[in-house]
Amino acid sequence: MCLMTHVLVAVAWPYANGPRHIGHVAGFGVPSDVYARYERMKGNEVLMVSGTDEHGTPILVQADAEGVSAQELADRYNRVIAQDLCNLGLSYDLFTRTTTKNHENVVQEMFKQCLKNGYIYKGTQMVAISPSTGRTLPDRYIEGTCPICGADGARGDQCDNCGNELDPIDLINPRSKINGETPVFQETEHYFLDLPALAEANYAWLKTRQGWRTNVINFSLGLFNEVEPRAITRDINWGIPIPVDGWIDNPNKRLYVWFDAVIGYLSASIEWARRQGDPDLWRQWWNDPQSPAYYFMGKDNITFHSQIWPSEILGYNGQGSKGGEPGEFGELNMPTQVVASEFLSMEGKKFSSSRGIVIYVKDILARYQVDAVRYYISIAGPETSDSDFTWAEFVRHNNDELVSSWGNLVNRVAVLLHKNFGQIPAVDPSDFQEEDKALLKMTEEGFASVGGLIEDHRQKAALTEAMRIVQEINKYISATEPWKVKDDPARLAAILYTSAQAVMDANTMLAPFLPHSAQKVYETLGGTGTFSPLPHVEEVTDLDDPDFSYPIITGNYRLGETVHAWEREELRPGTPIAKPSPLFQKIPPEAVEEELDRFEKELSARQAKEEARLKSEQEKLTRKDE
Repeated sequence: MCLMTHVLVAVAWPYANGPRHIGHVAGFGVPSDVYARYERMKGNEVLMVSGTDEHGTPILVQADAEGVSAQELADRYNRVIAQDLCNLGLSYDLFTRTTTKNHENVVQEMFKQCLKNGYIYKGTQMVAISPSTGRTLPDRYIEGTCPICGADGARGDQCDNCGNELDPIDLINPRSKINGETPVFQETEHYFLDLPALAEANYAWLKTRQGWRTNVINFSLGLFNEVEPRAITRDINWGIPIPVDGWIDNPNKRLYVWFDAVIGYLSASIEWARRQGDPDLWRQWWNDPQSPAYYFMGKDNITFHSQIWPSEILGYNGQGSKGGEPGEFGELNMPTQVVASEFLSMEGKKFSSSRGIVIYVKDILARYQVDAVRYYISIAGPETSDSDFTWAEFVRHNNDELVSSWGNLVNRVAVLLHKNFGQIPAVDPSDFQEEDKALLKMTEEGFASVGGLIEDHRQKAALTEAMRIVQEINKYISATEPWKVKDDPARLAAILYTSAQAVMDANTMLAPFLPHSAQKVYETLGGTGTFSPLPHVEEVTDLDDPDFSYPIITGNYRLGETVHAWEREELRPGTPIAKPSPLFQKIPPEAVEEELDRFEKELSARQAKEEARLKSEQEKLTRKDE
């Protein structure tokens, strides 16, 4: 095992305006968990943090539509999202939220030091206002034609077609996504993050990055072709108060969501340390330059993690063109790598909750095994190129690979052991033949090959390699035919010991991808205790507000206590082997048509509902004009 390293796994914060769908977790959820589990198995101290992102105008808009307060809406979906991600097996050390007092304090400290260092300044900006409500419209809720590439459907913050950052006022024929009205623009006073003053340092840092996915680094570098300051406050009453005299008590001015959400990685780390009873423990991940930090997200978040968050860190550290010094948090580490995945579509259509093109995490886990979902996301997900979720492929991967190849292998080996020995047999080393030694050599070498691919963030290739090893074990059993050598107990014992050890090796390699079934395989081969730890949801009280409580995801994943090492665990002869039960459930072929039919019905119902809502909004606007 290598020397222990502190590794930060920073996972994108899901927005608390609804349940998450599999398109979301394919980008930030499963990939981050696979990597965190692997790093723990290597013996490293991993801190995996995230939470629900709960500020901003979209929360207010949805709360109004549902007739509840913004806090009530955030509370509801914080709880839903936390439970869904826990059920998916995502091993957060802390999954929290941005409406905690701890988060507010950390964000305000970051703001004040950036302001002191000269990287935040006060200015004016034209902002989009809804004529019907008088409320500021969020950039993402304004659509129009991109002034750069001419694509329709560009948002007020970015054009997905050409990737350029935009301001709402730049759009041609802007319109509100909420009700279709044309926004009006008013000049108001705001604080700005001086991105140009931080651009040289940010760009220089990017140029030192190695091992990034080509699309991510190229996009990130392209952000610096033209850099403008960005307003970090809004005319809104839902968000973190601005810690400046004359502003902090203003109920209609707040720090905007994109500025505060990325600071959540730091605030969650600080909250975790405080909950451990050691308030400075987080510094091992944030102040030690030898501690790497990996950020996981979908590609629509690259801007905020390769430009905005690094600029905030540089501004806080005093490392931009204006100089300065760090605040009370000390000099903070920059990201080591931004691990961004491409987009996952569904049956050829872009995921959209509002249009009914969606598979919610809760719904798919209610019908199918969790590791079947994790496996499909890992083997067919949008790692470096867009991919498409289809029910036919989901069923094929489950039935042909999880059930027929891996599940049947485990079951066959366990049944043969149970029937012939009832335990792991003792084998004299001289009884091993060349084919036995060759298989065990191959599976042991798999730890380096599979692990290396995970380290390079090539998880699809890593899982493919692990399943190739599974196929080789299957070939070995077919070639040695242990059911035909019952008259040679020594040879039978060698074959089954070799098979069981190879299966145990493969199970360790598959554990980061398939944590739920990995525990069952371990127990099938006689293991006791926790092999593959799972998270749990825990109700806690806010550390600084005794009247505020909320759920967190947490768990105990420490190597030596729960997590097993990324290496061969030698089987112990004499370990009892009970009659096994199936690991995976085969999905009947007719489930494909059933799911497609369900999808079409839900899509039609949701589209009809959305059309009715937009019609009602337009009628309100018409009556108002009259």
